[in-house]
Amino acid sequence: MEPEAAKLIGAGLAAIALAGAGIGIGTIFGNYLSGALRNPAAAQSQFPNLLLGFALAEATGLFGLVIALIILFVF
Repeated sequence: MEPEAAKLIGAGLAAIALAGAGIGIGTIFGNYLSGALRNPAAAQSQFPNLLLGFALAEATGLFGLVIALIILFVF
């Protein structure tokens, strides 16, 4: 296998983290909305947890994107 092909395959595999981040963010917001509709009084107290979960899921996707870009443009 040529090094250029291996580099593109590696970057593609690293970019899969973006799909995982999208699924995670959808799950987080869906569960928050479901819980807020069941118990509206508790929704405001759970909002910081929503933001923390969103930030962690998004960071995972961004780390995958950074790794993919490093593979493509540095090596």
